[in-house]
Amino acid sequence: MNRSVVVIGGGATGTGTARDLAMRGFDVTLVERGNLTDGTTGRTHGHLHSGGRYAVSDQESAIDCMQENRVLHEIAGHCIEDTGGLFVQLEDDPDAYFEQKLEGCAKCNIPTEVISGEEARRQEPHLTKDVKRAIRVPDGAIDPFRLCVANAADAVDHGATVETHAEVVDLQLVDGRVTGVTIERQGPNHLGEGREGQQETIEADYVVSATGAWADQIAAMADIDLEMAISKGAMVVTNVRQIDTVINRCLPKGEGDTIIPHETTVLLGANDDPVDDPDDYLEEQWEVDMMIDIAAEMVPIVEEARMIRAYWGVRPLYDPNPETTEDPGDVTRNYFVLDHAERDGVEGFVSIVGGKLTTYREMAESVTDHVCNEFGLTMQCRTDEEPLPGSSDISNLDSHMETFGLRSPIARRSKQRLGDRAADVLNTDGPNPTVCECEAVTRAEIQDAIDDVGADPNAIRLRTRASMGNCQGGFCSHRISAELYPTHDARSARDALDQLYQERWKGQRHTLWGQHLSQAMLNHLLHAATMNQDADPAVGDSEINYDAFDGGDNPDGRAHGD
Repeated sequence: MNRSVVVIGGGATGTGTARDLAMRGFDVTLVERGNLTDGTTGRTHGHLHSGGRYAVSDQESAIDCMQENRVLHEIAGHCIEDTGGLFVQLEDDPDAYFEQKLEGCAKCNIPTEVISGEEARRQEPHLTKDVKRAIRVPDGAIDPFRLCVANAADAVDHGATVETHAEVVDLQLVDGRVTGVTIERQGPNHLGEGREGQQETIEADYVVSATGAWADQIAAMADIDLEMAISKGAMVVTNVRQIDTVINRCLPKGEGDTIIPHETTVLLGANDDPVDDPDDYLEEQWEVDMMIDIAAEMVPIVEEARMIRAYWGVRPLYDPNPETTEDPGDVTRNYFVLDHAERDGVEGFVSIVGGKLTTYREMAESVTDHVCNEFGLTMQCRTDEEPLPGSSDISNLDSHMETFGLRSPIARRSKQRLGDRAADVLNTDGPNPTVCECEAVTRAEIQDAIDDVGADPNAIRLRTRASMGNCQGGFCSHRISAELYPTHDARSARDALDQLYQERWKGQRHTLWGQHLSQAMLNHLLHAATMNQDADPAVGDSEINYDAFDGGDNPDGRAHGD
């Protein structure tokens, strides 16, 4: 067929679209200005929606969520934790809305079960005693990083090319048709190819913008006016897992009314405030405080928890009728395929906007169907049937864990992350110590990620969760970086340590009180004093002894730097 398509955006929708297009035989190149998940996907709260949240206010979105929830359980099981969900009604919350929620769920085919406050507290002992009753729904938690990497990996397996750290700086426009993109390298790709600032043009028969909140910026390169309805939301991460179920407040959709367990932590959030620029908005302390206060109304113990970080994301929403929308929170969570030939008179270009992480696959299918129609092709989508890498059969992994010397909880965590890739990744010739204790990440997983992304510590983090636990890299960032040696030189390892440490610090700035202030200071002292990483800037780079970072032969099998 030899039809070429460029997909812009390396989030869930972009990687899902690249996968779908490649599976249908297109010659696909995906470009992303940072790492995969660099935009909205990497800053979500990872809520696998049942649709219950939208069952009253946005039933079309609710139906989509429930349908895709079922599909993702089939194709992406290793990315999902089946926590279940509760919509809790507190003593002063209205009965009428509780009944509306039940009726809405029934109309959207969302399974529900009403339970008493006592039963809800037996399930989640830290729920407030003010819980009157609750509705069980099939909510869950989904790892957006693992999900994107799996989609990108499968796209590559089907012949696609994935270019990270490659920002689109222009669309090629010839006689009213987009014929390709110009990218500028933001640094070398995972193979070490390309120089920062280097530009090149990628020609294509069709271009898909899956850039979410940045869709208007890409469209503007073709002189297209596309107004997004983006809003920011703050999320706060606790140091331990106080709950095992997604908790929602059974009130009309509000801010900060969802608590989601993830791995070893719990996420609180998020608020909903309109912003003009997805790259430039205030990250304010009052937002963090508000998320904690609202969550504490449902689960009081979170008020006492140590908050290890806070982060903000932007919602990629699109409002087709902005003149009738009174409250920004009422903007639909539905998605839209915008054909710019029909809408704006620009051929060869489409944008996919709106939607939820839960509906990413359906969005990718819809925009891929659109591309097929443009070329008069009728190939069927298979992404709802074919499992993502790692998900084909995760139930058969238990017997392998002892073989590879991994015991619970390291065995359980490795199995969850790797799925049916565990045997291939963990079957190593040498010792396989734990590099990141908080997230139980072993050397084999780190090396597997390095093989994929090279000397990019934050890309390694996204693939393995190393440094994302309680210590926020304080006790493992140096070990992760040392694993780069000797494949990469000592200077690359040292630079990687600084990059990872700085990225972890960004999210901690708004949680510096109480116990976490002590932890942050400990991390600083380990980094600055013990490892001498706060060297006098007057000392020239040539005077640094990089041999000190090589880790030696490491004969005892421990992680470098122990």
